[in-house]
Amino acid sequence: MHDTHSERMSGTETRAAGGLALVFAFRMLGMFMVLPVLATYGMDLAGATPALIGLAIGAYGLTQAVLQIPFGMISDRIGRRPVIYLGLLVFALGSVLAAQADSIWGVILGRVLQGAGAISAAVMALLSDLTREQHRTKAMAMIGMSIGLSFAVAMVVGPLLTSAFGLSGLFLATAALAVIGLGIVAFVVPNAHTALTHRESGVARQALGPTLRHPDLLRLDLSIFVLHAILMASFIALPLAYVGAGLPKEEHWWVYLTALLISFFAMVPFIIYGEKKRKMKRVLLGAVSVLLLVEVFFWQWADNLHGLVIGTVIFFTAFNLLEASLPSLVSKVSPAGGKGTAMGVYSTSQFLGAALGGILGGWLFQHGGLSVVFLGCAALCVVWLISAVGMNEPPYVTSLRLPLTPAATRDAGLAERLMAVPGVTDAVVVADEAAIYIKLDTKILDRTTVERLVNPAPSACDA
Repeated sequence: MHDTHSERMSGTETRAAGGLALVFAFRMLGMFMVLPVLATYGMDLAGATPALIGLAIGAYGLTQAVLQIPFGMISDRIGRRPVIYLGLLVFALGSVLAAQADSIWGVILGRVLQGAGAISAAVMALLSDLTREQHRTKAMAMIGMSIGLSFAVAMVVGPLLTSAFGLSGLFLATAALAVIGLGIVAFVVPNAHTALTHRESGVARQALGPTLRHPDLLRLDLSIFVLHAILMASFIALPLAYVGAGLPKEEHWWVYLTALLISFFAMVPFIIYGEKKRKMKRVLLGAVSVLLLVEVFFWQWADNLHGLVIGTVIFFTAFNLLEASLPSLVSKVSPAGGKGTAMGVYSTSQFLGAALGGILGGWLFQHGGLSVVFLGCAALCVVWLISAVGMNEPPYVTSLRLPLTPAATRDAGLAERLMAVPGVTDAVVVADEAAIYIKLDTKILDRTTVERLVNPAPSACDA
């Protein structure tokens, strides 16, 4: 048995985190690859209108939003793997259905079915079952990075695949990725011996009320909702703007590749500044303001190829910066023991935003053309900016979950005593998990000290 305090991830943990990150990445790749191509290639489908193209782009978000939290809760009952297998199968079936479709409605149905394979919560729960407390943040970060990377790859590979094999080839490739995902879960990801009931990675019913009433968490939910709405709506307009400005749809991939490469490097200094100087609110407001200006810029320069390319680079820098920093803000702001629930509501907001953005973007384009889509996105940014100005500077804290001895679990004053310790901002004992959830400022207090305070070593007199 490995030492619970060893600093490095064990082989099992690395396999679990790597395997599940790949499963996540393959699924997100399938979701995102249609983004840069559906507006340009989808118009050839029978019955296609811009509004229906928008619905096809956003449709997966509706089923994903509705089913994500219930699937997570079912995985607590029947086990993680059955839910993940079922979700990947449903996703593959949706992809095959979309590949066979010759009308826009067939593609919409396929996208609805793709979204119904809502396995995010079950994957996160399985990751928690397979990793120790001190390595969980690292494992979650691997998944976060895989999602970011899959988005970047999708923006480049989507146009390349579609120009070679058409939309049906693109959807068949996403079905193949889902099948590979099934293989990874079956043969690479280790088996979990116990299913943890875990408030950091799963939704707890008791925490739903406080989460939905927390003003700053609601602001962050609105943030991710608007961010993904803008992404989807912009990608109904941008590919068409590029075609209108004289760039053939087969060549769009190099614009996205250039924009994403530059933006990944450009956003890093801002994240470091925000975290090191503890100025994340300033970084957030700055990035939203930049998005607003970019949408206005697109509105003015929609027919100028150079302007569009410059705008796309800046758009992706702000987008990637916000996409990377919002989840860490949620985990900072959420109360002790409430992070899993807060993240569940947050990702539901993200998928609803994607659905609304696709539908709204398509409708606006149909009724007012490109410029109205960009103005609509700018208006969403204004709403977001007004909401974000009222946010408090987030606490710069880390979440911990520590197991408790039976004696410590029965100790009624433990949470209060801990909260009196400088550096501890929140603590809650969950007796049915025999665990305590703590939020602490690691600049003031380290994990080892907290562990000693929670479960002191027995003294010689006790022996």
